[in-house]
Amino acid sequence: MKDYLVLRVIAKLMIPFMLLFALYVQFHGDFGPGGGFQAGVITAAAIIFYAIIFGLPAARAVVPDRLVETMVAAGVLIYAGVGVAGLLLGGNYLDYFVLDRDPVAGQHRGIFWVEIGVLVTVAGVMLKIFYMFAARGLDTEDDA
Repeated sequence: MKDYLVLRVIAKLMIPFMLLFALYVQFHGDFGPGGGFQAGVITAAAIIFYAIIFGLPAARAVVPDRLVETMVAAGVLIYAGVGVAGLLLGGNYLDYFVLDRDPVAGQHRGIFWVEIGVLVTVAGVMLKIFYMFAARGLDTEDDA
């Protein structure tokens, strides 16, 4: 794709807006359609788009495999941590009402952190799947 200058320039302009839209979907998820899963897929799609335009090595330099694997585990830990916090504060697992003195604020806080955990995990899993399949394709091209 090095020969396609226009495509590379447009991609550099579009990717920040894709990531911004992912944040919008994440934070709008409390009030309408959207949330962590959709935002995670959009985030991963922006990185995958970058990899398609600039190459897999460039994408792995921006978002290395180690970070992707850490994202998968960290998102699950965030999600589970909200549940454990509810238990430690005297409620049930994933009982958001005990996370703040005001039950409504606790509900919002709990949902926010659970959705962040979902975003991080989904983005990490989508990128890991892409990296695995894309690297496999590169290996077969080298052999030909």
